[in-house]
Amino acid sequence: MPNKFRSPGYHPIRKLKVILAGLQVAVVTDFSVAYKVILSAPVLGGAFFFRQWVDVSLILLAMGVMLISELFNSAIEVLCDLVEPRQNDRIRVTKDIAAAAAGLSILVWAAILILESIRLIQLQQPG
Repeated sequence: MPNKFRSPGYHPIRKLKVILAGLQVAVVTDFSVAYKVILSAPVLGGAFFFRQWVDVSLILLAMGVMLISELFNSAIEVLCDLVEPRQNDRIRVTKDIAAAAAGLSILVWAAILILESIRLIQLQQPG
């Protein structure tokens, strides 16, 4: 297999297309990814509207970590099912660990969204 960095066929734009295609597949086919993106959008939009740039950065960071861990969790599950389609205790443990990582990132993401939503609601109210 040729080295992708030395190969004359390596194009960063092509890599970006692959990234966006993977994200699209995850959002369209994995409900757990889709609803989190949908829940994050209004909070992110509110922070952007009120020009709370640190909040925008925090929400983007929380969304990014959550999406990354969800994508890794999904990839690990698919790979485990490909390697061993039958019930296997070692595969179960691997999937459980991946799910725990995704779960922790979801808790952090949810806490940040809740706190930022409360802050944005307080910004809207006069006084």
